[in-house]
Amino acid sequence: MALAQQDQDVGVFQMTVLALDIGATKVAVGLVGADGVTHEVGRIAVPPAGVWEAVRGLLLAAANGSQVEIVGIGACGPVDAPAGLVSPLNIPEWHHGFELVAAVRELFPGASVRLAVDGVCLALAERHFGAARETPDALAMTVSSGIGGGVIVGGMVAVGHTGNAGHIGHMIVPGSTDPCSCGGVGCVEAVASGPASVRWARERGWEGETGIQLAADAQEGDRVAKAALRRAGIALGQVISSAAALLDVDLVVVGGGFAQAGEPLWRPMREAIGAHARIDFLGDLRVVPSELGAHATLVGAGLLTALAPAA
Repeated sequence: MALAQQDQDVGVFQMTVLALDIGATKVAVGLVGADGVTHEVGRIAVPPAGVWEAVRGLLLAAANGSQVEIVGIGACGPVDAPAGLVSPLNIPEWHHGFELVAAVRELFPGASVRLAVDGVCLALAERHFGAARETPDALAMTVSSGIGGGVIVGGMVAVGHTGNAGHIGHMIVPGSTDPCSCGGVGCVEAVASGPASVRWARERGWEGETGIQLAADAQEGDRVAKAALRRAGIALGQVISSAAALLDVDLVVVGGGFAQAGEPLWRPMREAIGAHARIDFLGDLRVVPSELGAHATLVGAGLLTALAPAA
C-alpha cells in the first residue's frame, strides 16, 4: 500500500481537524488550518505512566470544546495501522499494544481517525513541504530516541501491510551484536540512536546524561563523545547505503533531534556512504538534513487528514 498526498484536498477544511504526534519522549498536538498547514498548539513530555490520560488531556485542550471531525496520528512504532494499534518500543506502558484509534474515536465520537507510523508521516511532510518536494523517490529517516523512516516511491509514500514500511531502525549494522529493545541484535537503533550512543559513551567513562550533551561535548573535542558519534555516524552511513541500493533512491532526508549533532555525526556518516554506496546507480545519492525539523511528524500527521480512506 502507499499514500499519495492529494493536493486538491488541502485547503477545503471547514471543520476542526487535529494532528497528533506521539514520540518516544514527547507528545505534540496541532490544529490543521484551512490551508492544510498544521500549527502546533500543545506539547507535553511522555509520562512514565498514564500515557493515554495525558494524551487525552492534550487533545481536549486543543479541541477547546469544538466538534472534532478528523484526527491524524503519527506514532512511534511499531504500529498495526489496520487494527488501530500502537506498540511503541520506547513507551513501556504501551509496549504490548494500545488501541489508540478506538480511544480517540471514543473521545471524539463520529470523528474520522487516521493512523500512521511516524516515519510515514515524516516522509509525507518532507515530500509535500520539505527537502523531498522536488523528487519522486526518496528515503526519509529520523534519528532521535529511536530510529525510523519512510519511503517515497513514484511520489507516493509506502505504507506496507501493517503500516510499518520504511522502518529503517531495524536494519542490521554489519558486525554489531548490540541488543535492541525489539528483541533482536545489531539493529541500527541499538547502535546509533541518541540513548544508545549515550549508553555506549557512559560505559567508556563519559559522565553526561543526554544526546544533546554528548553532541556538545563532541563539538568541544571530548575523545569519548567524538568516538560515540563517529560510531553512530558510521552505522547510519552503512544502513543508508544498503537502503538506498535496495530502493534505488537518489535522496535521503535525515531528521530527528540526534541528527542535529552536527559534523561529529554527519562527517563519518557521509564517509561511510562514500565507502559503501559505490554501485553506479547511486552515484548521485544525496543525504541532506530535514527542512522541517522537530515539527516534521506533526506536519505529516496533519497531512494524513487530507487522505482517504479513513482508519
